[in-house]
Amino acid sequence: MLLAKLFRSLIQQGELTLIDATGRTHRFGTPESGPRVTMRLHDRRLHYRLLINPRLYLGEAYMDGTLTIESGTLYDFLDLVGRNAGERTVGLWDAWLLRARRLWRGLEQANPLGLAQKNVAHHYDLSGELYDLFLDSDRQYSCGYFADGGTTLEAAQEAKKHHIAAKLRLAPDQHVLDIGCGWGGMALYLARTAGVRVTGITLSREQLRVARERAEAADLADRVQFHLCDYREVAEPFDRIVSVGMFEHVGTPHYREFFDKVWDLLVPDGIALLHTIAHREPPTNTNPWLRKYIFPGGYCPALSEIMPITERTGLWITDIEILRLHYAETLRHWRARFAANRDKVARLYDERFCRMWEFYLAGSEIAFRYQGNMVAQIQIAKSVDALPITRDYMGEWENDHMPAAGRHLQSVG
Repeated sequence: MLLAKLFRSLIQQGELTLIDATGRTHRFGTPESGPRVTMRLHDRRLHYRLLINPRLYLGEAYMDGTLTIESGTLYDFLDLVGRNAGERTVGLWDAWLLRARRLWRGLEQANPLGLAQKNVAHHYDLSGELYDLFLDSDRQYSCGYFADGGTTLEAAQEAKKHHIAAKLRLAPDQHVLDIGCGWGGMALYLARTAGVRVTGITLSREQLRVARERAEAADLADRVQFHLCDYREVAEPFDRIVSVGMFEHVGTPHYREFFDKVWDLLVPDGIALLHTIAHREPPTNTNPWLRKYIFPGGYCPALSEIMPITERTGLWITDIEILRLHYAETLRHWRARFAANRDKVARLYDERFCRMWEFYLAGSEIAFRYQGNMVAQIQIAKSVDALPITRDYMGEWENDHMPAAGRHLQSVG
């Protein structure tokens, strides 16, 4: 079986036992050096499908139950593959398919007005109860900022918001645009912490409803407003712009459009902060399974795709911070919370949905641990002198605006 030959060359650390669709058992690797997993195939078509296009058919087979994990867990299996494959292609035709798909990557990532809202609704207009089952209490659906391995998810998400606020160098009564505001947590945090006014925009009707309810409940509706709106439809100027976890939905054909809009919306001394998943490889394509089932139209850029566009707009890139394993840790927490509430998710949707999201969360964590995914926080200014010439102001702002609990811990330490 050709699939057995593939795994034999791939699995060097850990042990994989494969029971193929004919009932024959194959073993690969060395059990002393990593995870031990047994996987069973229930459909003979997987013998060649996994060989030809594993990026698509592996996830589909797990969702459909034609691939099951007999010992170990799904995460153990993906960890085994991830640590052995790293950033290499896997499968007989994988490298060829990647090269071929680059020819139509612009079509895959097209997000014009109208289609952009449809793509967003596919993921973000799911039941709000689902997100409550695995996110933190503020529904931060992006990378947390982990000071150490003992940091809780709640603390990491609070630290992320604080870190971003410091990079925006906020002052009272400034007007902030939050592009892709989610359920409103970042906008409400900035208004409470820095006394700014915030306009949040989203393409998700469900997120808009929740964000507006939260602003009313927090007695901040006079300072924080939310709208169902595409970034291309915004017209008024802003002192600051923040976008967290939205740029992945812009698509490469629209990068110039996005940064031209940032230029148009910023006041002359304005500052923007872009927080986006990126990858350290050259430009590539979105994983086909992820694009089909989780994020249609989504793409995580290489920095080499962002920099040339900002150069042509005249914007200044004033700071870049790369967060490497922070998202892996975030996903570890989400995965554990999802597993703890799996029966509730199944009642909301069904078993196939649960397996789909298990594969999404586990596979995403592996991508950050072994496959070159990272988060980039890119600070942008319109003027060369919009910010101090050293980074000291970031730490000073964080200390000056540290929550009372954080000041207490710092004084104790």
